[in-house]
Amino acid sequence: MIYRGKAFRVLPVEDGIAELQFNLDGESVNKFSRSAIEDLAAALDAIRADNHIKGLILTSGKDVFIVGADINEFTRTFQQDDETLLAGLMAVNKVFSGFEDLDMPTVAAVNGIALGGGFEICLCADYRVLSTEARVGLPEVKLGIYPGWGGTVRLPRLIGADNAVEWIASGKEYRPDAALQVGAVDAVVAPEKLKDSALAVIRRCLNGELDYQARKQEKKGKLKLPPIEAMMVFETTSAVVKKQAGPHMLAPIASVKAIQKHAFMERDKALEVEAKGFIKLAKSSVCDALVGLFLNDQQLKKKAKASAGIAAQTNKAAVLGAGIMGGGIACQSALKGTPILMKDISQDGLDLGLAEATKLLSKRVARGRMDAGKMGSVLNNIIPTLSYGDFEGVDVVIEAVVENPKVKKTVLADVENQVAQQAVLTSNTSTISINELASDLKRPEQFCGMHFFNPVHAMPLVEVIRGEKTSDATVATVVEYARKMGKTPVVVNDCPGFMVNRVLFPYFGGFSALLRDGADFQQIDKVMERFGWPMGPAYLMDVVGIDTGIHAESVMSEGYPDRMKRDFKNALDVMFDNQRFGQKNGAGFYQYEQDRKGKPKKVVDESVYDLLNEVCAERKSFEDEEIIARMMVPLCMETVRTLEDGIVDSVAEADMALIMGIGFPLFRGGALKYIDSLGVAEFVELADQYAAISPLYVPTDKLREMAREGKTFYG
Repeated sequence: MIYRGKAFRVLPVEDGIAELQFNLDGESVNKFSRSAIEDLAAALDAIRADNHIKGLILTSGKDVFIVGADINEFTRTFQQDDETLLAGLMAVNKVFSGFEDLDMPTVAAVNGIALGGGFEICLCADYRVLSTEARVGLPEVKLGIYPGWGGTVRLPRLIGADNAVEWIASGKEYRPDAALQVGAVDAVVAPEKLKDSALAVIRRCLNGELDYQARKQEKKGKLKLPPIEAMMVFETTSAVVKKQAGPHMLAPIASVKAIQKHAFMERDKALEVEAKGFIKLAKSSVCDALVGLFLNDQQLKKKAKASAGIAAQTNKAAVLGAGIMGGGIACQSALKGTPILMKDISQDGLDLGLAEATKLLSKRVARGRMDAGKMGSVLNNIIPTLSYGDFEGVDVVIEAVVENPKVKKTVLADVENQVAQQAVLTSNTSTISINELASDLKRPEQFCGMHFFNPVHAMPLVEVIRGEKTSDATVATVVEYARKMGKTPVVVNDCPGFMVNRVLFPYFGGFSALLRDGADFQQIDKVMERFGWPMGPAYLMDVVGIDTGIHAESVMSEGYPDRMKRDFKNALDVMFDNQRFGQKNGAGFYQYEQDRKGKPKKVVDESVYDLLNEVCAERKSFEDEEIIARMMVPLCMETVRTLEDGIVDSVAEADMALIMGIGFPLFRGGALKYIDSLGVAEFVELADQYAAISPLYVPTDKLREMAREGKTFYG
């Protein structure tokens, strides 16, 4: 042993060749914390002091190579002043460059995932050999920053500016074959041959077959690109990146500008330019929100794993009710490895469910994400049936029939008699009380809600709704099954609308009141889309379905009459009365036509304004700020209420549910993060300005107390 620290070890391999192994004590994965960087520096000092070492391979002692920087340190680090933060970045760069500048050939032998800083250290090596099971990439833009440890400097010099922009601005992970194709790595080998292959490269360098010194100079020098060609590359890529990233995500276009700015500088000066640009992004509200979301997601995963110990295994599932939703649920379960029965009362229903699953899988095949053989095996794991005769051995049942309490209660009572005593029952209801649905069950402790969002394959959230009698083991089992399906479960307590729909309908309440007061629904849609929503409220209501919205609103008004029951006829009523249900029948606030791909395309229908004259004041223009306030305050206030009422356990879960369930603007971090960004006191003051419109705008007593005491939701 040449060196042993808490993160890095230096081990002799054979005469003149050593192994620099990253094996972080007490952790399941390797990540670069501040202490790990310090340990790397000490390990490199030991290597430089040992005259016997003539070549070095960088390895991992874990299945994952290096996941990147320790993001738990980001929030505190990014709060430092610019000078301190710059000094910290340059200190890391000094360590990484010290590895790159070793007077010996170096090879990174990448056995697993190498992302962010984990791939940046690989770029410092002279050569990179990947296992066929490895993946590499620079995903920092997903956190609102770009690579800050040399990624924007070294990668363009290895694979060209255009390829580097694509890698960095997209934040994608790449398979070994794709990395090899562009020259980001030098070889791809079977896992069992990885170390031997890396050693072979070192030997070839030592006997003069490979010029490793030229590799070092290539990365330390300027970008080899003629000025005119460089201008064309950066102008073209900037336009593409701007279009793909949108106006709110700052990091992708900033990464292009950084590469362009330091393209014709030597390495050390280029690293300083990269670091200064990095600091600007690290100080942005977008970075703060995205890092917060990452940490929230980690908190949710940790909480879900904690309950796994009391969860029963789900080896076989069943969905009641085929159709689009049932077919989507069945497809997702089978795709992730859990066989599932799909029961319906008619063959037509089963055919529709199987057609939906086939369509979803065919798209994966068309995109190269699955081959035909895999598609066949997934479909074989969906077992259609018209009877309960096949239900022996089912562990979890998902009821997904029509949204009618009488029908659901009848179906649930029937299936309870057909499954084993220990089987868990769930309902995919979006509005009906779990306590009500459980009232006639023999084993209500083994029943809860499992609310999927449409389309099932695309929406990551599953609300797991705990009833009054639901046991912890039942919740844990459903949470674990949702995780197994590739979803993010958020556990909420039963109430009208649960978490997500309860919060969404005050948003629509703000929309209805704006229309009543003369706002143009097209202007509202445009303003809220610029704010960051994937679609404005009128368009969203058309997609959800006006009839569905009317039904859900009735549930909300009955559940929360003090603030959600309205005393005026509104635009939704007019749409419903005129059978304009939205996309489902081709007419809502907008008219819908098929585009060239057969998808519904919205077009303006001026006749809608004539219909709305019945319930709306004379049309007038509103300031963007007023539209945003009148739309967002009710949504945020109801989110606060769900937290105060104990419907959702934590700030992190509330915000993640809105991000994943209704497409809350990602870069704003969730409703409670949004309140923090405005300032709690400032938000309360804003809400009070509109309190006369509706009780939906009135701050809670606890929120006023937070404002007085200067508290925030995220501390």
